[in-house]
Amino acid sequence: MSAPGRPKRESSLGEAVAQRQEGTLLSNVDATASVRTALIMAGGTGGHIMPGLAVADVLRERGWRVLWLGNPDRMEGKLVPPRGIEMMPLRFQGLRGRGVKAVLQLPFRLASALRLALRYVSTLRPDVVLGMGGYVAFPGGVAAALRRVPLVVHEQNAVAGTANRTLARMARRVLTGFPGVLPRGEVMGNPVRREVCALPAPEQRYAGRNGPLRLLVVGGSLGALALNTVLPQALALLPAERRPAVTHQAGELHIEALKQAYAQAGVDADCRAFIEDMAGALADADLVVCRAGAMTVAEVAAAGVAALFVPLPHAIDDHQTANARYLSDAGAGWMRRQAELTPQWLAQWLGERDREELQAVAVQARARALPAAAQHIADACEQAARRAS
Repeated sequence: MSAPGRPKRESSLGEAVAQRQEGTLLSNVDATASVRTALIMAGGTGGHIMPGLAVADVLRERGWRVLWLGNPDRMEGKLVPPRGIEMMPLRFQGLRGRGVKAVLQLPFRLASALRLALRYVSTLRPDVVLGMGGYVAFPGGVAAALRRVPLVVHEQNAVAGTANRTLARMARRVLTGFPGVLPRGEVMGNPVRREVCALPAPEQRYAGRNGPLRLLVVGGSLGALALNTVLPQALALLPAERRPAVTHQAGELHIEALKQAYAQAGVDADCRAFIEDMAGALADADLVVCRAGAMTVAEVAAAGVAALFVPLPHAIDDHQTANARYLSDAGAGWMRRQAELTPQWLAQWLGERDREELQAVAVQARARALPAAAQHIADACEQAARRAS
């Protein structure tokens, strides 16, 4: 009888097949090349992956070879290879919400992931390993520490994730997107799209505008049902002459329901599943209503636009509330908990806003931006590599 919680036999066979494939990948990577190599570890969500890709772009422009440690079955498997970055496959998931069976299997899965990560680090011999978050970064970070490869950790959120809290103890450099997140943390900010950082100052954009306020509602790629429900009802409560012109991004799953909600409310709205030119949308807006993921907060600040943040109520460790407070506590934005976001409250609040006030808040938001985050994180990687050589 097998030990309790041990992964099934087919998982071991699957791992063996994966390792044969990974061996082929390793054989195609020349670890003796004179060019400096960075191994970036990030996965699971765009909030970890997109900042990692931004740093990868900077390092590659500086002549570095960049490799990626991630799970090919998750989001990184779709986003990273098309950018011309070779991925070292590693499948490892966390425990939150996965039940007793996952807890029992964790030692076996962690040991397997760590063995493979050690093999990658030993064979690739990177000059630096950069952990950008996600559970997949944990075995890679431990492997880097065991092999004495410089480990740099970057935490995007105002509350550190499980993997980064542990890896920070082993890292040569600990970088953060917000102040006061981790011991030894150096505040670098969060990398955002270059086109957002390049937008004109809010004083220039807001100047000369007239007519209705321009409201941008951003629910993310999956949408935000609470925003989709409350916004049409709130706008319907406003007199037509006080009603903002609204652009509402809802995600593909909810776009038809959103259009119907606005139609039933008698409110004209530009409803979109996705917004390809987010920099342009932010530049055109007087006010944004959005969630408070780390990258969203960073882009709002970098763009210099006023925002009402509605943190995701079930985010791990309530980190979105902490993210939003970076701006709201400084008078550089507003925050409202989802349970308190009623149509009546929002209608009254929107009716009290004017463009002059929104411009002042936008200026404060831009003042708290750290637009060179990707460059500074790349600098930290280069410095860590030099000190180890």
